[in-house]
Amino acid sequence: MQRIGFIGLGIMGKPMARNLLRAGYPLVVHNRSRGAVDSLAAEGAQAASNPREVAEGSDVVITMLPDTPDVQSVALGADGILSGARPGLTHIDMSTILPQAGREVAAALAERGAEMLDAPVSGGPQGAAEGTLSIMVGGSRATFETCRPILEVMGRTIVYMGDHGAGHTAKLCNQVACVLNLLGVCEMLVLGGKAGLDLNRVIEAVGAGLGSSAIRTNHGPKMLARDFSPGFFVRLQQKDLRLALATAEELGVPLAGTALVQQLLRTLEAEGKGEQGTQALVRVIERLAGCEVKAE
Repeated sequence: MQRIGFIGLGIMGKPMARNLLRAGYPLVVHNRSRGAVDSLAAEGAQAASNPREVAEGSDVVITMLPDTPDVQSVALGADGILSGARPGLTHIDMSTILPQAGREVAAALAERGAEMLDAPVSGGPQGAAEGTLSIMVGGSRATFETCRPILEVMGRTIVYMGDHGAGHTAKLCNQVACVLNLLGVCEMLVLGGKAGLDLNRVIEAVGAGLGSSAIRTNHGPKMLARDFSPGFFVRLQQKDLRLALATAEELGVPLAGTALVQQLLRTLEAEGKGEQGTQALVRVIERLAGCEVKAE
């Protein structure tokens, strides 16, 4: 089996790496903080001290990192993946970053004879743990087919989108859909709450019609329970929206709804709530309407 390196063992990366380990892949891991590395090492993974060491000991290196500069540093910086790259190595970046940055990393790796796929994911921590993520892939079609068995360990829906950057762009499209769905659920519940409706019944009724969505199913009940613990942090959602809006500006595409949600989420950031889950958006809509939504 191909030797896999995994860099970035956060709320998503750690369960994804664990699934690869359980599938029998030899695994080398690295993370900025040591706790997750030690945890996986206890389960059979090999620890590495830097990205270069991961690349030297792997056939495929996966990164799952917070932002564009993190991927650029890990891939191209001192003791980065590039410094340990060789012909035949494949770097799969599963982070959400600027498409152009992903293309630049791919070009640098190609000069060393290495390949790259951009393969960001959707599905949250539960999907990461269960291996049911949606994975959007850009890069060489041949490299994609070679790496498909690895991706299938981590995801259920795996879609080849096109050349380098196409996967990252598709993920930004996904984030646009998610936040507009999120705003819709918040406004639905605030409207129903202001009208005095039983909001559990509102969620049930909407779930049987065209207004249903995974956001309604997963986040609606959390809003009613006042559970704002993070599945996905407000601060990371804001990062994704900045990338989506920057890409839209580059392409000359207006994203009026996305820009609105970004400004509403900025209210939470300004209040020091960037570490809360994105369902906390309902708190902003509540203040605008002068009411609070909660279960009966």
